[in-house]
Amino acid sequence: MKIVVTSTGNDLNAPTSPRFGRCPTYIFVETETMAFEALANPAASAAGGAGIQAAQFIVEQGVQAVLSGNLGPNAMDVLQAANIPTYLIGEGNVGQAVEAYKAGQLQAMAEANVRAHAGMGQRGRQVVASRREEITDLRTKAADLRQQLADILDRIEKLEKEN
Repeated sequence: MKIVVTSTGNDLNAPTSPRFGRCPTYIFVETETMAFEALANPAASAAGGAGIQAAQFIVEQGVQAVLSGNLGPNAMDVLQAANIPTYLIGEGNVGQAVEAYKAGQLQAMAEANVRAHAGMGQRGRQVVASRREEITDLRTKAADLRQQLADILDRIEKLEKEN
């Protein structure tokens, strides 16, 4: 079975990474043989959307499970849509995480365990971009809600006139 572990290094002795979308490296492991391949996370330095991009990359690699410390809602949505189960790992190295998985000792994640953009940390320009993106997103949602409210009020008014 091919699984992936979020990592800060390039082999089974490397520490696991608590972040999914912005971890430096993914270690892909064949659980039967412990053969592995380390691939740099192509989304690690993305200005935005790292979780989605990382999850899509993982799906393309054909894994059957994801082991990570944290998963945000956007990445989780992509992985769930692909029917890839996710498991929570703590501190330790990649090899230990794989062994814990094989022994059935890891907790399955049914939903995201951090908010969107949690993995960005305090990265100056990226945080500013994230705030701008959040403001834009919130303004769009507010406009949509205003439109929905106007539609509801119009419908109420029409129904009241019909009586």
